[in-house]
Amino acid sequence: MNTRNDPSFSWKINKPVFITSTALIIMLVVLAASFPYQVASALEHVQQQLIFNFSWFYILAVALFLIFCISIALSSYGQIKLGPDHIEPDFNRVTWFSMLFSAGMGIGLVFFGVAEPIMHYVLPPEGEPRTLAAAQQAMTITFFHWGLHAWAIYALVGLMLAYFAYRHNLPLSIRSSLYPLIGDRIYGGWGHLVDIAALLGTLFGIATSLGFGVVQINSGLNYLFETPVTIGTQFILIIVITLIAMVSATTGLHKGIRRLSELNLILVLLLLGFVLLLGPTVQLLQLFVQNVGDYLSSLVAKTFNLYAYQQTGWIGGWTLFYWGWWIAWSPFVGMFIARISRGRTIRSFLLGVLFVPAGFTFIWMTVFGNTAIYLDMQPQTDGLLSGDIQDQVETAIFILLQQLPLPVITCALTILIAAVFFITSCDSGALVMDRLTSKGQASGMHWQRIFWVSICGVIAAVLLYAGGLRALQTVALISALPFAIVILFAAYGLLRSLQLEKMKQVAFDSSPGFGMAATPVSWKRRLRHIVNYPDKQKVTQFLQEQGYSALTKVAEELNKRGLSTELKREVTTIALIVQHGAQHNEYVFYYGVHMQDYLIPRFALSNLDLDESDEEKYYRAEVHLTEGGQHYDIMGYSEEEIIADVLAQYDRHMQFLHFVTDKQL
Repeated sequence: MNTRNDPSFSWKINKPVFITSTALIIMLVVLAASFPYQVASALEHVQQQLIFNFSWFYILAVALFLIFCISIALSSYGQIKLGPDHIEPDFNRVTWFSMLFSAGMGIGLVFFGVAEPIMHYVLPPEGEPRTLAAAQQAMTITFFHWGLHAWAIYALVGLMLAYFAYRHNLPLSIRSSLYPLIGDRIYGGWGHLVDIAALLGTLFGIATSLGFGVVQINSGLNYLFETPVTIGTQFILIIVITLIAMVSATTGLHKGIRRLSELNLILVLLLLGFVLLLGPTVQLLQLFVQNVGDYLSSLVAKTFNLYAYQQTGWIGGWTLFYWGWWIAWSPFVGMFIARISRGRTIRSFLLGVLFVPAGFTFIWMTVFGNTAIYLDMQPQTDGLLSGDIQDQVETAIFILLQQLPLPVITCALTILIAAVFFITSCDSGALVMDRLTSKGQASGMHWQRIFWVSICGVIAAVLLYAGGLRALQTVALISALPFAIVILFAAYGLLRSLQLEKMKQVAFDSSPGFGMAATPVSWKRRLRHIVNYPDKQKVTQFLQEQGYSALTKVAEELNKRGLSTELKREVTTIALIVQHGAQHNEYVFYYGVHMQDYLIPRFALSNLDLDESDEEKYYRAEVHLTEGGQHYDIMGYSEEEIIADVLAQYDRHMQFLHFVTDKQL
């Protein structure tokens, strides 16, 4: 399928997704607000039945996600780029990490960094509470819930989206992950259904997090300034955060989200460093090393532990809750990290998404969680710290900071961090929902991002007032079951596509060469070409005359043999596209010549007659295939030589098609 000229890629609203989603949102919010207790009770019953009957599936599915990600990262598929072969990553590593971390689970660390270790320490699934063994077990469990499994879910969804969007020019949308399985039907009802489900999960996930988050911020303000903890105060906080998120959303990814993410990373490091230095520093460093060792040594056992021999409700309230929550958030986070990961190899993407955020999370949990447990064990506190945290989970981090010097400054910094995390989450969510309702492309319309940010704020406010946040959180968890099935099928489709791409590489390696070696260029003209630095006008003329004429002759000859061809002609690009009647984009032959500009090397400037007004640039006519730029220049070729190069590349492509047919893929 040639996706380059498909009309479904126009930059306008996808009406079935936008209208249906909006209608469902209004209906669900009205229902939850009007009958909060009845809805919550019904949803709670459904959730309990799912946990009882399908807990094994949740555990097995997440284990398979992690195994799949590590296997792909370490395999030869890891060398494949998420985009054309010639491009470089859009963002440097620091910016990339800060954005994916802020969107992924940054606010969760502020909320649970102290609360979860303390709660496992006080109420462990096994053994005596409030002991050293309980403290060690609490940190291992916390690492398990926030470690590689969570990021494997995000990494897998993000990989599928980035691969099909940037490698095969499909929409950056959840529907594209199913392309290898259902083909062009992703543009119809099935695709709309998948995107609607992803949009609802994204919207309600962000809205419920915003609702719970303003309760935490309100508690922090109460600690600092005795601000009353009321619905009115929380409404004001929602309005302020939503307005700031609207402004940031209109500035786009490269300005608003990027700058806020980098700012938040700096603030987080400041708070982390403060607690590390003023807490039991040496002991925390020792505990970090041991916590990581305990986590890794128990990884397999905990991955498959259902407590089947000791029936308990603990796993449903913790591990299954987290697995369902990460899966429910994966369309949002996966699509966002796919959006910021163009140009990276599959290996660098997977290893980066898996290990860098998880490593930072382990440091954070150790510093805050172990510090809280350490202080709670001291004779002067005698368990009062954990008791206060159990009574007010949302204030856990503020209770800890009150035990350290400069509590006013650190509590204010924590409130700022939480607010910026929420703003970046709203921004990221608006970007994702904009894509979902614009057929996978950037809509270019600010109003749509503002609309989704405002909807998140409205939902959070309504549900806070009606007490229905818990119900919507349960909806997100229930939706994780069918979406986990979708991810498993999509992972199978991704594996098939990767196998197909590897076969193409093997077929190309076994076929005739290409480029200069495949064309009868005289050595004198070759030498003249090497030392020449043509300007833009000369390369443009070459493309429009010799280049386009050569491609036209090849197209005419292929048409005579019953093949469907298409010629593309622009000022800086010419291309020949040959269809072969298959749905996979890999089967389409694409031979393009793109004009690329480069700075003239310094050593060559002195030999060129350039005026001061001339740009110190030269231009190349580089060959591009479906995989991207091939890094060789055909500027100066004659028509016959260009045709020879096209045929050399087409011969390699046909070798690939024969190879695939022989393997019956």
